[in-house]
Amino acid sequence: MWYYFDMKRLVLIDGNALLHRAYHAMPKLTTSSGQVVNAVYGFTNMLFRVFGDLKPDYVVVSFDRKAPTFRHKEFDGYKAKRPKMDDDLVSQIGPVHEVVEGLNIPIFEVDGFEADDVIGTLATQAERAGVETVVVTGDRDALQLVNDNVKVWCPKKGLSDPILYDEAEVRKKYGFRPGQLADFKGLRGDPSDNIPGVNGIGEVSAKKLIEEYGDLESIYEHVDEIEGKVGEKLREGKEDAFMSKRLGEIVLDVPIELDLEKCVLSDYDRERAVEVFKKYEFRRLIDRLPFNVNDFKKEKEKVEIENQLGLF
Repeated sequence: MWYYFDMKRLVLIDGNALLHRAYHAMPKLTTSSGQVVNAVYGFTNMLFRVFGDLKPDYVVVSFDRKAPTFRHKEFDGYKAKRPKMDDDLVSQIGPVHEVVEGLNIPIFEVDGFEADDVIGTLATQAERAGVETVVVTGDRDALQLVNDNVKVWCPKKGLSDPILYDEAEVRKKYGFRPGQLADFKGLRGDPSDNIPGVNGIGEVSAKKLIEEYGDLESIYEHVDEIEGKVGEKLREGKEDAFMSKRLGEIVLDVPIELDLEKCVLSDYDRERAVEVFKKYEFRRLIDRLPFNVNDFKKEKEKVEIENQLGLF
């Protein structure tokens, strides 16, 4: 599928989310020395698909850092229930950085913040610069960033059938505006991140409250008017509600600066990329490396790219 936009286009890739998706979607692949590379291979295939489908003018990849974020400092339980990352996946973080750097794509990472925050900040700066942004991720938390100039491209399952979320698609999925997703998390919580929300407030009640009052602040301005168990739960859980919203809300002012000229999808050192691909024995991918990355933007490549990526 091809997508067309009227403005210059920046693609912001959530490296951790895409690598995680690739790891679980791809069968186990190893090099001749036994190094596991299935996630790196799947990630690289998705990069090629992004180039072909979205035809970006600028590309950035963001990764999480090991350092605790401000969310961990505010709430010790943040993401505490997530299972430890598989060793086979941890071992592929370095190699995927090598692939990204080999294609001359800049990497943005900031201690104390998650990739979502970096992406949200860069998208905000790009919007001010008059550039349209597409966020590529497997994490639907990014949907709160969607507006007239920011869209989210997210696979439905594994690495297949990506959906381009605009505001209409987000409303269709959740029943409210993208900007209200953090308010929803404040009420409902998010089990995947161990964000508590308000004890006793489920998805249905949270949606009704947002529909009636708009955001968490307005709900609590009128909380004394809300009767029954819902009102009681809200009053008891006020502190958790606002903490949960803070935990679930993407930060838009991370101390970084977007330099679009350094993010142009243009010339790269093909020999360097070939060496990286040889190192991880991506022989079929070497054949698909263009002499210039901009070759991916040519319409004539459409059929070839889609056929080569048939497993997606």
